[in-house]
Amino acid sequence: MVGASLFSSAGIAETYFDEVGINIIAANELVQERADLYQALYPNSKMIAGSILDENVFKTLVKNTPEKLDFLIASPPCQGMSVAGKNRNIEQMLNDERNYLVFKIIDFIKLKSPDFVLIENVPTFFKLVLPYKNQQLKVVEILNLLFGKEYNIEANVYDAAEFGVAQRRTRAIIKLYRKGKKWGQPIKSEKQITVEEKIGFLPSIEAGQKSNVKWHFARKHSDNHIQWMKHTPTGQTAFDNKEFFPVKPNGEKIKSYNTSYRRINWDEPAPTITMRNDAISSQLNVHPGRKLKNGTYSDARVLTPLELMLLSSLPQDWNIPDNTPELLIRKCIGECIPPLLIKNIVAQINR
Repeated sequence: MVGASLFSSAGIAETYFDEVGINIIAANELVQERADLYQALYPNSKMIAGSILDENVFKTLVKNTPEKLDFLIASPPCQGMSVAGKNRNIEQMLNDERNYLVFKIIDFIKLKSPDFVLIENVPTFFKLVLPYKNQQLKVVEILNLLFGKEYNIEANVYDAAEFGVAQRRTRAIIKLYRKGKKWGQPIKSEKQITVEEKIGFLPSIEAGQKSNVKWHFARKHSDNHIQWMKHTPTGQTAFDNKEFFPVKPNGEKIKSYNTSYRRINWDEPAPTITMRNDAISSQLNVHPGRKLKNGTYSDARVLTPLELMLLSSLPQDWNIPDNTPELLIRKCIGECIPPLLIKNIVAQINR
């Protein structure tokens, strides 16, 4: 199937597309460094970098795809939209260009009439409302108004941990598929994959250390953070430590959510990997660690790039350039949908 990708980031969602017979021939991404990484990963695809709201960018994307497409995948950012019940006024919404990104997907569908469309986002995407024909409507309502006669339209929320990914991550999926075509539901795994099963084989390393395994190196952390986490057991937060708990420079105890300065567990899927997976003080991203003979715990650090890759269902030999910046990898993984979930969803297309 010949396809296109909108709001592609580095194309993590598309990692296994070749295994399910999808050939993305053109893609669009706003941020140049992510577009460059996409192009390095998919040299046979035409990456068109820039804002899809730019007429020239959109025209170039249209020009580089065939008149009739088989497949479209789109992951629009939604920061500019409002949540139902907490709406900004119409004028504010109309002035925020990010609200029009979904409409560029609609424009593209109208022009290319793909047989299958997959739109994915965070679960609150289903609650968002957009200004449309003097009304405020949810995305699915707009799609049904425009395409309900031509397409079957289904909207579901899936947790990646139920589909073979060693990470709890819920994503909103909208499927549009032409009437007369079939697109079944993804197949759930018989059991959930744990952190231990996915990254337990990797060598233990401390903050600032490197291993001989590619992409398995540890970020540097402050001495205080390391000390607090060395005394924090697996699955617990440093706030529970009687002596080695997080404090400000003046000695005052830090007040924060109990999800921060917290180690994840070995025996269950990882919690959702966030954009700030580089910081010990952020949410639920410190390595589980193992108890040492002296009573402290190993791996007082955030997860390494390789550990993040594996917990996101990327392959260990993910073919990114050796000079890819660590923080770029971390950001792209922190906002991605696990590719194994996407593979499972797309594999159910009956052509």
